[in-house]
Amino acid sequence: MANTTGMRISGYQRPVNLIEIANRGKTSNNSEPGGASFKEMFSQELARSRNIAFSRHARERLFSRNLELSDEQLNNIAGAIDKADAKGSRETLVLSDDAAFVVSVPNRTVITVFDRDNLREGVVTSIDSAVII
Repeated sequence: MANTTGMRISGYQRPVNLIEIANRGKTSNNSEPGGASFKEMFSQELARSRNIAFSRHARERLFSRNLELSDEQLNNIAGAIDKADAKGSRETLVLSDDAAFVVSVPNRTVITVFDRDNLREGVVTSIDSAVII
């Protein structure tokens, strides 16, 4: 039992890492062992439950601009996508009080996100509709 980083227990194929076991349950400030933060994983799971995907670019924009989406906001975005789909839209701009989302309607994917300050810069291209929520 001289090995301090792990030891084998008979009947198990995987070595037991005592340091890993000792660190279980301890909270980290911003990331999990897999590299994704809890905030990011939670947001992705909420969106997945509403059948909305966020592109990597959109996720980066959400986190870099410190935008958090509530259940109500995700429901509103999902409803806006449904409305745009019913009208035959392919790329739509979903406008809320705090942010704007460019969405690929057929894929139900948020492509990019603008916060209020970036919206004032002006032009949004490559859209065929807008839904105000």
